[in-house]
Amino acid sequence: MHAFMLVGAGGAIGAMGRFGVSSAIGKLWPSQFPLATLFVNVVGSLAMGLFIGWLVKAMPTWAPEARLFVAIGVFGGFTTFSSFSLDTMALIERGQIASAALYIALSVAVSIAGLYLGLLITRGMPA
Repeated sequence: MHAFMLVGAGGAIGAMGRFGVSSAIGKLWPSQFPLATLFVNVVGSLAMGLFIGWLVKAMPTWAPEARLFVAIGVFGGFTTFSSFSLDTMALIERGQIASAALYIALSVAVSIAGLYLGLLITRGMPA
């Protein structure tokens, strides 16, 4: 239960951060292009890389709890793209290039297909 609380508390902070950053970007640079989402994904991925790299070097004993709260919770709530990026890099660093490419292709294509399927299903439903 302790792990769920750490992830949940961090996730709430991350989700509020995402909403705040996205809202601010939308007001500062209104655009049809999803700039806010792109910004959050890039910043979240950079933050994940910095945090994981620092955690491994500086705080190995804190690693389990800090990873749950910050990496999975805060950054996962801020953008799941940071987790996707970390998983991809882990595959690449292990030399599993084909698996990384497959993971990228499937994550993007199947996620878009899933969203499209959900839209098709709900658009066919009576209001």
